[in-house]
Amino acid sequence: MTLSPFFRSPFTDITAGMTSHQMLDRCQKEEMKAMDCMEAYGVERGKVKCRDLLDDFHECHTHTKQFKRFCAMRDEREKQIREGTLTGDKKYVSPKVDSF
Repeated sequence: MTLSPFFRSPFTDITAGMTSHQMLDRCQKEEMKAMDCMEAYGVERGKVKCRDLLDDFHECHTHTKQFKRFCAMRDEREKQIREGTLTGDKKYVSPKVDSF
């Protein structure tokens, strides 16, 4: 999400940084959907109306849900190892090639 300055002048326009995910990034589509929605509703209403699109773009950019899911799976595996459910060669078996 962009942040606009409190006081706007030609100097702030010149020195403002332009960043986007449109060049060779995997979040291009999510960013365009979110920015189109924000353009249609404006900044204040867009924060409410476009919340789902902004959340999707944020997840694509930061991978927070993916990392939490990885941590939960790792913790469950460690728990099963501690309990003795997984022993020997079954402790660290990689998933099958076509399981994703």
